[in-house]
Amino acid sequence: MFNLKNQEFSFDVDVSKLPCGLNGALYFVEMPEDGDRGQGANAAGATYGTGYCDAQCPHDIKFIKGEANIEDWNPSTAMGKKGICCAEMDIWEANSQASAYTVHPCNIEEGSYACDDAQQCGNDPDYRYQGLCDKDGCDLNSYRAGITSFYGEGKTVDTTKPFTVVTQFVTEDGTNDTDVFQVNRFFVQEGRHIPHPESNVPGASRQYDHIEDQMCTEFKEIMGDTNDYHAKGGIRKMSKSFENGMVLVMSLWDDHADRMLWLDSVKGDSSKPGAARGPCPTSSGYPDQVESEYPNAYVSYGNIKIGEIGSTNPQAAYTFLQ
Repeated sequence: MFNLKNQEFSFDVDVSKLPCGLNGALYFVEMPEDGDRGQGANAAGATYGTGYCDAQCPHDIKFIKGEANIEDWNPSTAMGKKGICCAEMDIWEANSQASAYTVHPCNIEEGSYACDDAQQCGNDPDYRYQGLCDKDGCDLNSYRAGITSFYGEGKTVDTTKPFTVVTQFVTEDGTNDTDVFQVNRFFVQEGRHIPHPESNVPGASRQYDHIEDQMCTEFKEIMGDTNDYHAKGGIRKMSKSFENGMVLVMSLWDDHADRMLWLDSVKGDSSKPGAARGPCPTSSGYPDQVESEYPNAYVSYGNIKIGEIGSTNPQAAYTFLQ
């Protein structure tokens, strides 16, 4: 279990083999430490992978809180009536073309919650912003924020080569006793310290190189997004989740719902601010096509570290597990 308050988290990553439509994700969720062992018929626990949850309140989890998720089970979509919700801190969602980090707070006091209706779960589009969790989150993606030359093949952070990603969870007074109020990001590649660039979003009162509540409010208004992030308590609610303890998750996935356009291409009306999230064509990301054309795609993570801010030694040698 990780408490990210007043901490720095770093890892090395190689995304060179991840094309458009794939997402190598490294993130934290407020799932229970025991994997809900002892609830209902759950005698397995975290050792066997039970208890997973996230801010999308997924309905494809087969067992939730010790019960089989069989009510209203749809075999074609592999989804049941129940979802399982909890706060989520997306440290890294990326491929070789685009990357983002995102804060997803939830209206849950602690741990995970099994939702069983459209309003709680929020997965029905009509109830998306009435659910327990902020599904959109507050994200910072340099391409979406107007800096299109920063991340990608041959760019400032060159995704043809490995690099280090460092994230800092800065509290109000620099101690463990107050809430996180901003999340900072920088990179290290080939010995170079590369700060996250300031945004270039016309209409903002100032430009941002980090996530904070004011950034989220301004960008969502400019980009025409619903500010569910604020309604769910913003970064200070997320800080409580850090304090409760979170679990590290690593994954590689393609997107049957939205083809990953929200990460690396254009989502919605291309003329609107923030619609372009990356350089991938809007015709990309079909899972069948991605899986057939890139069956050997992979992401490598290494040198995963956590410690006091400034302590994780981001210039450490690159080592990767494959």
